Formats: sequence, C-alpha cells, structure tokens
Amino acid sequence: MTTAAVMAILMLGASAINPAVIEGASVKLNAKLQDDQIYINSKDLMKALGGTGQYDTKTGTFIYTAKDEIPEVVKAVSPSVVGIIGRPDAGAEGGSSDRYNLTHGTGVIIRSNGWIVTNAHVIDGLSNAVVVTSDGKTYKITDSYSDPTSDLALIKINAKSLKTAKLATSSSHMRVGETVIAIGTPVSFSLRNSATVGVVSGLNRGVNASYRLIQSDTAINPGNSGGPLVNLKGEVIGINTMKYAAVGVENTGFSIPAETVHYVIHHYFKYGEVKRASLGLTLEESWSAIVGLPTDDPLTVTSVHTNEAEKAKIQEGDVLYSIDGVRVTSVVDINELLKKYLPGQKVKLLMQSDGDIVTRYLVLTQGENSVVSVEDEAWDEVDR
Repeated sequence: MTTAAVMAILMLGASAINPAVIEGASVKLNAKLQDDQIYINSKDLMKALGGTGQYDTKTGTFIYTAKDEIPEVVKAVSPSVVGIIGRPDAGAEGGSSDRYNLTHGTGVIIRSNGWIVTNAHVIDGLSNAVVVTSDGKTYKITDSYSDPTSDLALIKINAKSLKTAKLATSSSHMRVGETVIAIGTPVSFSLRNSATVGVVSGLNRGVNASYRLIQSDTAINPGNSGGPLVNLKGEVIGINTMKYAAVGVENTGFSIPAETVHYVIHHYFKYGEVKRASLGLTLEESWSAIVGLPTDDPLTVTSVHTNEAEKAKIQEGDVLYSIDGVRVTSVVDINELLKKYLPGQKVKLLMQSDGDIVTRYLVLTQGENSVVSVEDEAWDEVDR
C-alpha cells in the first residue's frame, strides 16, 4: 500500500457495489461526499472494524478481508476454561466400582489463585475429582462450595497466575440474535475446550429454575455443564446449565446469566454462603404464569413457614400482588427481586386477605422461596 491514502468507495446510486454488512455493529468514520459517491479512508476502516486490506495497483481495486472474531474469542477465552472429572459417589445415580465409570463437566477460572465457577450439579456427588486446565496440567480440588438453588458452585485448586475469564457485569446489553459461543467438555473428556457457535434465542426465561436464564441455540451436550457462554467481546455472559431434552427438539439450551453468577460469588466471598432472603411462604402461581402466558395474576399463599410471616398476619389463602411496590407474578420474579435484600430486612407486601386489599410488613428470613411445583419431564439438566 502506498503512502498516499487509499480510498474505499461506497456508491449511493443504483449502480453501487454491494456494501459489506457488519451484523450487530455500527461505526462512525470520516467520509467525503463527491459526485454521489462516499469516500472513506481505508486505514480508518481497518482501524474501526479490524481485518486487513490491500490495494492492487494493476487493477485499481482495494481488497478488504473482514476480521473473523470467533476464532480470536475462542483463543482468548479457552485458557480460562477447565475440565472437571471424577467418580460418582457410591449410591449416587450411576455410581459403581467400575474404574471407567467417571463423570465430567466444565468450569471457568474467575480468580488467578485457583477459584473456579461451575455448576452445582457437576460437583455434587462427585468424589476424587480433578481439574484439568487448558495446558494439560492436573489439579486436585482443595475446597468447594455448592449452591443447588442457583445450580452454581465454586471450587478451588492450588494454582497461581491462572488466566481469568472476563465476567460480564450484566446481560442488560444483550440482544436476541447476537452471536454467542459455548466452550466446554462435551460427551468425552478428551474433547476438552470444544467450541460451538449460535445466537441468543431469548432472554429472561423463567424455565424450571429459581432464577431467569438466557436461552441460546448454541449446541450444548453432556459435559458442557458449568462452561461459559461467551459474547464476541470475549465476556462470559452466562454459565451453561441445562437444555430442553425431548425427541425432535434441538439446540434449546439455557445459561445462568452473569448477574446471578456475580450474586453467588459476592455472597460466598463475603459471607461464606449465599444469604438468600426468603418470604417464608409457599406460593402457588396462576395457571397463566405456569403455562407461560403474559399475565398480571398474583400468587396465592398455600402455606406459612416462619414466625416472621405469622407475625405479619399472613395466612393460607392470602394473595400476593407486589413486594416493595414491584409487581410479582411468579416465584422467579420474587427470587430475582430479593437478590438485593438480606435476611433480617423488612419488605412491604401488597396482598389480598379475606377479600380486602391489605399492606403487610414482613421481616425476611434465610432460605428458599417455595412454589407449588408442576412437573415437566422434558426439562433436564445437561448430563455431566
């Protein structure tokens, strides 16, 4: 390329060459309009979008090769992804004395001193477990903490200077249709750090989990559990947890959003456990909420479990509309809302009792918020 600026041309008229379309991205470049043609500096183009370009003096053409982001993201994130393998405890499902009877999953390094996040269902009931990093080194697990409610777990290995993943602060910037990558250990432990690519299929899904999930069509298979779902910025936006398993259904997987991962990590490192705030009630969701219809229907109290709830004069058959002014229609709504509260704090509930609309002031306790369950055998965690 000569020292003179080579100008890439995008024509405005009907005879224009087809411009490149960059999905999900926009850039602002200095440009010059002349004779219904837009001229931009090729150096500015490559600086903004990446990639390479070359000017052919013989043909008078400029060839631009777009940057392929996916391989670069996989290369950058893979060193922070580990495989986890061990033996199911005797008496656990699938447990036996066969030395080949092993189970495995995936994890993500979040601290350079050896802390790793994975799924609770990966490490629960697992003995003699070891962690294998992307460079092939093997470590024993020295400490672990499991939170089955969120299906998240933290494990520790005796290592230093590990490369940590970048955990997104939130999923609020995500868009349905954006490209995402799953990295993990599918099917066989020899397939560690396998990558699959898809798109975000849906956000804020309330499906067979205590908190909202990200839905994607990225292929996740047995062993992908605990692995990262990554955006094209190289940020971990979720931890893969389960998929819809039924004949004829493909690529309907779910990941725990970064917000919930931050919530569990923060509580563990601050309190040594997740201090989950609870209303101390069992609630029944409306028919519309159960089948997934849009609804403002409230929840019905089916049982009262704590002295605090009894002191607040809450009784079986009462109806719950809102907590501190926020409308709730499902237990997932309640769990998401109560992330910002701790046991011992007080909330204001808008309820209906004996036909009257009333306000109750309830002191939160520690525990899970219960819901009358509806079984659906098609939902299944991703096998380890």
